[in-house]
Amino acid sequence: MSESTAGDSSDGANSAELRLRPPRNQLNKRAVRWWLVQTVLLVGVPVVVLIVLGLLLPDARTVLWLCGGGLAVAGLPLAILLPFWWYRVHRWEVTESAVYTRTGFFWQEWRAVPMSRIQTVDTQRGPLEQFFGLATVIVTTASAKGAVQIQGLDHELAGDLAQQLTETTQATPGDAT
Repeated sequence: MSESTAGDSSDGANSAELRLRPPRNQLNKRAVRWWLVQTVLLVGVPVVVLIVLGLLLPDARTVLWLCGGGLAVAGLPLAILLPFWWYRVHRWEVTESAVYTRTGFFWQEWRAVPMSRIQTVDTQRGPLEQFFGLATVIVTTASAKGAVQIQGLDHELAGDLAQQLTETTQATPGDAT
């Protein structure tokens, strides 16, 4: 990916350009297990439903079992491999001037959010994230692109990061619009 410039030159307080660059920090290693369980459930539950329906509906058994088998053969290896790839790709970093993220699979997205553009900072912990001791930090911006999410953080680190971002954005001049 070529290096590009992101920033808002209309904001006099933040006229310095931000360079879009690779973020330095990896996610917590438990994120791999979290994603693994999510993806296996996403593929495995429909496979089980198709098999059970095949047992209950003898007239459609062959079709249902073929669909379930096809989904299992195609989906389960992919569901098992994707979390390891995501862990290699996903990165994050927070500096004095911006939040940097890189996410994606085939299409990778790199974002640099200037502190002056941050509107809110939230943490989120779904049931599986809680089980694995993880959390997601959601940085809402004035961008039409939407919020930046940093998934797969240790829940204590996520809380500290949300606090740090809140304090930094409060101390940063600008109106986040």
